[in-house]
Amino acid sequence: QVQLVESGGGLVLPGGSLRLSCAASGIIFSRNDMAWYRQAPGKQRELVAGINSGGSTKYADSVKGRFTISRDSAKNTVFLQMNSLKPEDTAVYYCNARRYAGRWYEYWGQGTQVTVSS
Repeated sequence: QVQLVESGGGLVLPGGSLRLSCAASGIIFSRNDMAWYRQAPGKQRELVAGINSGGSTKYADSVKGRFTISRDSAKNTVFLQMNSLKPEDTAVYYCNARRYAGRWYEYWGQGTQVTVSS
């Protein structure tokens, strides 16, 4: 059974930091591209950050310089370090894993709420 278990969300003040974690099981972690998406109320889900199986990263323009995605192969875990948080970052954040093996296999975490508010 594939599971992506997220943790680290919560309420934080503007300018504060959070680190989200996504622990993966049931997949060959190193073969999967990993990503974080977010969805705010009334808005479409958007890619926040991605890291592929080779370690290359990409970020949404809105988070460049503030967020960092990384992966720990020993822990089968992907992280999203979120610094200088803004109210506009408030959303449900989702962990995503995918790989191509004749077809695309894609899995999602349950989502974790991040609220940036004073």
